[in-house]
Amino acid sequence: MFDTGRDRLRELLDAVLADEHVTLADMAGGAHYSTYHFNRRLRREAGEPPVAMRRRVMLERAAWRIGLGTSVTDAAFEAGYESVEGFARAYARAFGHPPSTPAAGHWLPAPNGIHFHPPMSLWVQSTEHAMNPITEHLVRHDLDDTRHLLDLAKGVSADAYESRLLPGMQMLGFDGPDDSLAHLLEHLVFTKEVWLAAIEGGDFPAKGDRSPAGLLARHDEVAPRWLATVRDLDSRGAWDDRLIDALCDPPESFVMGSVFAHVVTYAAARRQVARHALRHHGVEVDDGDPITWLRVQRGEA
Repeated sequence: MFDTGRDRLRELLDAVLADEHVTLADMAGGAHYSTYHFNRRLRREAGEPPVAMRRRVMLERAAWRIGLGTSVTDAAFEAGYESVEGFARAYARAFGHPPSTPAAGHWLPAPNGIHFHPPMSLWVQSTEHAMNPITEHLVRHDLDDTRHLLDLAKGVSADAYESRLLPGMQMLGFDGPDDSLAHLLEHLVFTKEVWLAAIEGGDFPAKGDRSPAGLLARHDEVAPRWLATVRDLDSRGAWDDRLIDALCDPPESFVMGSVFAHVVTYAAARRQVARHALRHHGVEVDDGDPITWLRVQRGEA
């Protein structure tokens, strides 16, 4: 895939993946580059920021190790995570299921075909279908941002959380009111629960605990399933497939691409209104810009 001459790319990759090279500065120093030039060259030659590549390949190695029987705890610390909880969240976001569920394979979508190859090597695949980057950014930003807002909502009193701050606010007639922080955040989670039930052929889900902690637990269960579903649709080119939703009365037909657009559109609107509600209740919150989010994901911020 790469014309590396003296295999300089391999040397750069070694600097990214060395166990002792945790930060971008560590990687650049190991390759005898400035941080700026190391980041720039690797992005140009491999098409992926070094911090993001290291995070992805370490998760691939962790999935392989877990598949061999390594405990989740050991895999988490071997991958450089400070806590098992943080590792489990990152693993679920990446693979679409928790580390306790066996992975079908240990490779994750990559822009360059570079993957972990056991026991301690890399494999460069000549061609690879990766999710459309715009789709990937939309779904992952929605899931990460929703979790961020749910975490912030834990700092709001129960009375303020349920208070009708926006009388009359209702984004969709069949969803019910969006007039409180509780309603806004509940709809961010419940919408995905409902659509996944329809796609997976399950029963209409009951609304569960809508406290911030309760919604956070529900989100952490539904988010990896939603990501896996979107990835599956994208990999099969199934966006024009139709779902005959028997959960509707009467049953209704939906094009899967429009379902995804529906979810991300109303989720984006509700997240921004939820920010307004959080600020009203005295919680400091960012602006939710996906540009900033992506920079953080790539280790550029």
